[in-house]
Amino acid sequence: MPLITRNLGRTDYQTTLAAMQAFTNNRTTETDDELWLTEHDSVYTLGLNRNNVRLPQNDIPVVNVDRGGKITYHGLGQVIIYLLIDLDRRQLKVRELVNIIEGSIVELLASYNIKATTQHNAPGVYINNKKIASVGLRLKRNRCYHGLSLNVDMDLSPFSAIDPCGYVGLKMTQTKDWNIQETPKMIGEALLTRLENKLSK
Repeated sequence: MPLITRNLGRTDYQTTLAAMQAFTNNRTTETDDELWLTEHDSVYTLGLNRNNVRLPQNDIPVVNVDRGGKITYHGLGQVIIYLLIDLDRRQLKVRELVNIIEGSIVELLASYNIKATTQHNAPGVYINNKKIASVGLRLKRNRCYHGLSLNVDMDLSPFSAIDPCGYVGLKMTQTKDWNIQETPKMIGEALLTRLENKLSK
């Protein structure tokens, strides 16, 4: 099954969100699945679970979005990969897709001798209980969009203005903190390749 990968470079969050929504709304049974690699300018995104969310008190914009979960932050130096996947065609359940995403990140970090883990009740990837990657998806007619973010070499301080993903006191980390020297572009392309390989099996 074809899987198209696109490296979009630096993009505006809301423009990319609109493009994902349009892609998903207009796709047919013949539309190839796609993976989009990008980085965003500073933005908070607030998912559909908006109960008891601590909103930031700063100048960074907050955008309401249609993915699951609560609030998170995106900024330059963070790898974003959006997965525009027809789950029925690939015979995948959403939990299996999340496992593929998380497993690809864990394997990538293991290739740098970093032991990362997942948590059953809290999607994402963690190193020593600090979160390094987040996962948030939306399904429409069993076709998904949104995806993952992996912190590489960024300013983590905006995370302290929120409870990341709704977890009070959750600490964030990034690959730079673990002496991984690769740039976001290099790590993003390596992760894209892993996802492509797993989804193409």
